[in-house]
Amino acid sequence: MSRYELMAPCHFGLEAVLKREIANLGYEIVKAEDGRVTFAGDEAAICRANVFLRTAERVLWKVGEFRATSFEELFEQTKALPWEQILPADARFWVAKATSVKSQLYSTSDIQSIMKKAIVERMKQQYRLPWFPETGSEYPIRVSVLKDVFTVGIDTSGESLHKRGYRKLVGKAPISETLAAALISLTPWHWDRVLVDPFCGSGTIPIEAAMMGWNIAPGVLRQFRAESFRERIPERLWKEAREEARSLERRDRKMQIQGFDIDRDMIRVARQNAEMAGVAEQIHFQAKPVRELSSPKKYGFLITNPPYGERLEEKEALPALYRELGDGFRRLDSWSCYLITSYEDAQKYFGRQADRNRKIYNGMLKTYFYQFMGPKPPKEGGGAPGPNQKSTEKQ
Repeated sequence: MSRYELMAPCHFGLEAVLKREIANLGYEIVKAEDGRVTFAGDEAAICRANVFLRTAERVLWKVGEFRATSFEELFEQTKALPWEQILPADARFWVAKATSVKSQLYSTSDIQSIMKKAIVERMKQQYRLPWFPETGSEYPIRVSVLKDVFTVGIDTSGESLHKRGYRKLVGKAPISETLAAALISLTPWHWDRVLVDPFCGSGTIPIEAAMMGWNIAPGVLRQFRAESFRERIPERLWKEAREEARSLERRDRKMQIQGFDIDRDMIRVARQNAEMAGVAEQIHFQAKPVRELSSPKKYGFLITNPPYGERLEEKEALPALYRELGDGFRRLDSWSCYLITSYEDAQKYFGRQADRNRKIYNGMLKTYFYQFMGPKPPKEGGGAPGPNQKSTEKQ
């Protein structure tokens, strides 16, 4: 096995959550920076990271990093990278995506074109071929440029890792699966605790919680781009990663997870998505407005993604909606509440200042993860956590 640097992008503000996930898989963290964690691993790490990581957007096989302020420099620096160590002679390769921030080279289409030409020249020299058929496996290349520093990697995931495969239908403003999993990970919720999402929409937060409770690896049922890299990653490594994932599942656990939404159509969608994820029996979905929020349980967790009011006509309804959520939370006086929103007056109408507040970027949208802590529930039997679960309570 060889040793590589691998890069896992994530939502800005969630790097610590992803670092913990990677460390729990047994890999060395090389560097954590805004929106990305770099770690060391072999070919098996590429398979395991894609199958197991809940909060990463994708896994990139790092080719190199360099500084360039002119297109001539870009060509030469790209050509100097060891492309032949990753790309076989018949590989189909292209620069699938380039982003540039605060850099002198900002035309992403020019960056993509020049880098492609430079890679071809390097491959010609190394393989001693006049041209390349590009009939083999596809190796998409992704490049990010920040302050003239180019970071180059091969995309091993294909579709973003937030696409678990279960969410066929969504609402108007769905939270991504990776962000939902990260928010749950930032709370002390454990599988044997009650969890309620009063704005469940298409069911993402309850479904991710159920998958975490049963320790179902998020990528166990989907395919990845690097499965076609058979010249570099043996097929047996993917099989072993999936077998490991299935061996760690805990489908004997009985959970108390509930999802409410005022929209009956969305409740039907949420149930269908939960069926696709294989966790429908663990979640109770119900059409219910937030003003009717209540529970006979003494302790529990509200984890939710309420409306933000990005449209003007929706914004007018937000004060009443957040006031109703705050009233419901006060009726659950031994519970904890965790909500993500971009609504600046959320705490004002909720009626309480958050005990903690974490800034998270949902794409380009700045949001806040407000954390209202209740008393710590008494310990109950929970069994040993899996490799991606917390072993201690924070609350």
